[in-house]
Amino acid sequence: MSTTRFAGIIPARLGSTRLSRKVLRELAGRPMVEWVWRAAQQSGLMDPVLVATDSDEVADVCRSREIAFIMTSPDCASGSDRVREVSRTVDADIYVNIQGDEPTLTPDFFTPLLGLFDRPEVQIATLAVRCPPAEITNPNAVKVVTALDGRALYFSRATIPFDRDAQGDAGYRKHLGIYAYRKAALEQFAALPPGWLERLERLEQLRLLENGIDIYVATAPRDTIGVDTEEDLQRAEAELLARLQN
Repeated sequence: MSTTRFAGIIPARLGSTRLSRKVLRELAGRPMVEWVWRAAQQSGLMDPVLVATDSDEVADVCRSREIAFIMTSPDCASGSDRVREVSRTVDADIYVNIQGDEPTLTPDFFTPLLGLFDRPEVQIATLAVRCPPAEITNPNAVKVVTALDGRALYFSRATIPFDRDAQGDAGYRKHLGIYAYRKAALEQFAALPPGWLERLERLEQLRLLENGIDIYVATAPRDTIGVDTEEDLQRAEAELLARLQN
């Protein structure tokens, strides 16, 4: 991977529908977006690592905390569109779309994700973990099933695969929404219109599968706490405080 240029991009907007202004919410003394940026930066695998935002307030916070950032258009419809915009001015071979609401990420998440690009057939990569039992039937915990070579067969909010005979060992895998794209694949993805499956499940990655574009899945070192609610925020802060005490 030494000759491959990786850029880490953290799309960060303030207009969250489920938890207002969440990327700037404070956890254990730092805004959420700073925890994400620090994890990516400390991996040492990406250069640069940038927060991409259309918000002057987010930019001001980044500036005050010496977090690298880039301003993007308010017209970007999704985080992927924001990453694509950055790719037009920041040169790299592979762009990593890092969710700004994943404050419990640690640097070791990026090694398995980016390691997939040692395989020339991999154009897009993402992560998954063994699904915690409590989340198997939770539609907000997206499940993924893969082929033997790690290629994603399908992502769903439903509980897949279906354990018809109740064997109890279906090996459910929970998808973590961190993606890495070769530059051409990022352009291809952004140029495609949303598909039927994507609109039905409200899962952006299904646009790729519907169009025959492969996504490969690596195993993350552990689960994360994606923050969408006040309860999530409290759980994430408790984990971060525990880390600081160790």
